[in-house]
Amino acid sequence: MGTVLLVIHLLVCIFLVACILMQRSTGGALDGLGGGSGASSFLSARGTGNLLTRTTAILATLLFVTSISLALYYRGQAKPRESIVDKAAVEQTVPSIPDVPVVPTAEK
Repeated sequence: MGTVLLVIHLLVCIFLVACILMQRSTGGALDGLGGGSGASSFLSARGTGNLLTRTTAILATLLFVTSISLALYYRGQAKPRESIVDKAAVEQTVPSIPDVPVVPTAEK
């Protein structure tokens, strides 16, 4: 389940970035895609702007939903990992006990 959510989240991110980059900038990036001078054209400047604005809003909503879903899904599953630095610090603070040979005592 988590893998499916993660893949959906990544796809939404990629499509959201692409949708934002396709939107009309102040330089008029989509001016040539209008096709004709008709205002009712599907890819007119106004029609394309409305379509991309709606798509961006939908993708942004999906991004928030998948983000919250992933956070809730992985909330209880994360095990704290022990850092290598912490492990090295613990090993250095524990004194090593040298092996002391046991000398048998003579009983009287």
